[in-house]
Amino acid sequence: MNFTDDIKSYQCKFTISPITPEIRQRIWNISYKANSDISLDELSYLTIPYVNFLNEICIGELIVNSRIANDTLNAFKELFSIAYPIEKMVLIDAYGADDILSMTDNNSSAFNYRYIDSTTILSNHSKGLALDINPLYNPYIKTVNGKERILPPEGACYADRTQDHPYYIKKNDACYKIFLKYGFTWGGDWTHSKDYQHFEHI
Repeated sequence: MNFTDDIKSYQCKFTISPITPEIRQRIWNISYKANSDISLDELSYLTIPYVNFLNEICIGELIVNSRIANDTLNAFKELFSIAYPIEKMVLIDAYGADDILSMTDNNSSAFNYRYIDSTTILSNHSKGLALDINPLYNPYIKTVNGKERILPPEGACYADRTQDHPYYIKKNDACYKIFLKYGFTWGGDWTHSKDYQHFEHI
């Protein structure tokens, strides 16, 4: 069986399910904290086959808002069909819900009940409406008090987007087009900051 056949055989591995007691135990008081903004019933757990940087097929996992679960899964199905490289995809709870640790490890993730960096405003990740892809190579860049802030800091060497790199997300590339097709917007299009890893649902 060739690699294309392998990819076809994994289509049944794309799944959507409610937050089970087992998943609840994994995320409670880590990425999910008791709050009045979003309930566990509004979230869905996804399993997502992807092709890693070694050209191996892996099974990833994400938690997203249930209303975007189908769009998210369909976008990743298209990425998988073209063997789009994603280094890893585990729940951010594996990093204690520490966004910096997850980004530094180049982990692609979605739900995390947290604030936008340097603010007291809830991130769309808190609502399960945003996800980050290959964040080490696609950092978040913002000027704060006259100083450029890059997250993760280890991503600073990838901040120059005029350079070519196999793991960069750029406007009108395959990753960009696929996510926009399914109703997402891209943080690389933002004016006052750039979040090249970030897609959020409209």
